[in-house]
Amino acid sequence: MSRLPVVAIVGRPNVGKSTLFNRLVGKKLALVDDRPGVTRDRREGDAHLLGLDFRIVDTAGYEDHDAQTLPGRMRMQTEAAVASADVALFMIDSRAGIVPLDEEIARWLRGSKTPIMLVANKAEGRSGDQGILESLSLGFGDPVQMSAEHGEGVADLFEALLPHIEGKDAPEEEEFDEADLDAPLKLAIVGRPNAGKSTLINKILGEDRMITGPEAGITRDSIAIDWEWPSPDGRLRKVRLIDTAGMRKRAKVQDKLEKMSVEDALHAVDFAEVVVLLLDATLGLEAQDLRIADKVLQEGRALVIALNKWDVAENASSLFNGVKRALEDGLSQVKGVTVMTVSGATGKGIDQLLQACFDTREAWSRRVGTGELNRWFERATDANPPPAPGGKRIKLRYVTQVKTRPPSFVIFGTRVDQLPASYQRYLINSMRKDLNFGAVPIRLTLRAPKNPFDS
Repeated sequence: MSRLPVVAIVGRPNVGKSTLFNRLVGKKLALVDDRPGVTRDRREGDAHLLGLDFRIVDTAGYEDHDAQTLPGRMRMQTEAAVASADVALFMIDSRAGIVPLDEEIARWLRGSKTPIMLVANKAEGRSGDQGILESLSLGFGDPVQMSAEHGEGVADLFEALLPHIEGKDAPEEEEFDEADLDAPLKLAIVGRPNAGKSTLINKILGEDRMITGPEAGITRDSIAIDWEWPSPDGRLRKVRLIDTAGMRKRAKVQDKLEKMSVEDALHAVDFAEVVVLLLDATLGLEAQDLRIADKVLQEGRALVIALNKWDVAENASSLFNGVKRALEDGLSQVKGVTVMTVSGATGKGIDQLLQACFDTREAWSRRVGTGELNRWFERATDANPPPAPGGKRIKLRYVTQVKTRPPSFVIFGTRVDQLPASYQRYLINSMRKDLNFGAVPIRLTLRAPKNPFDS
């Protein structure tokens, strides 16, 4: 199975390795104390840095001791961590400057086959300037200047790590190729009570797998069913269908069991790839439907809308167009969500719905090539340059895609904190249209490189 890329943090004791580890994993997994030698074993965690995901390894402080002693065995663990990593962060204390042990570690690392990045920690303010200058003598180029304790310099760390990690983050780089066609589509069906979710799933499966009836709220647990769809092109496509409890307005949910059922349904959304929001065509679109759709999109799931009971709907054309308009107004963050018509009673439209779900997952899983992304970025910013609030120009430097599912991008530039939300929407909508993402949720993060002249 594919693995996340591995980043190891090495350095002498008490330079801040565990503090950086905790910041990257987002929780205090590693003990941190002013005393040296707190960390002994290698500690691993899943790190998240501006949308970049990798495995981070915190190591013991490197010390020169016999291999049979405890510090010596700790050093051997550190050496093993570096050897198995995709890139190692060699951390120094910029305030303390370079000491003989730093030089010894540098000599060892220069003989390693693992790429090494120098990180000058505790560089906030000017107190670390001398140590940063001294670090150039270690032979690893300009250091990444940061403060692990205060979170300064994380954007610079991201920029430095990206060339070493991009393309290796296999679990996130979920290019939709032929091999992925064998992966089951995780498909959750959600909606208000009595929208016909269980009836639709029974028709899809061709059996009375789910209990159905006129009473609302029959389904309580989220039920997952593995199934194979005989698609029109002759292939058997694997699907994991998830039926969920109906979601009413929160104010109407008083019963403890119903609350638990709704929580279970929301949990099912978290684990789905594509979510079908099923509407009752005899009732049309209601505010609760928009709340459910918004929740799905906030979780980064791909969304498809299905109008059920289409076989008994009245004024079908005006109903369909009215729902489309209401979605455009009510889901302003995503335009053009796919809307399908189905009948759980007759089975009409089910094949088209499933095909739309597979197509939506493909867009949700898409990674854009660097060249194509750069050409789009240049065209988009040339056609509509960023504004200049207060007469000061906002300069957007470059964009990079950091993950898929949902597609996530980081744009670097100057004064990006002043970039209006309307311009960000312009970029996202342009991305949807020009890069064929359709109506899947897109994450856009703005970052400004650290200014070395800031005091």
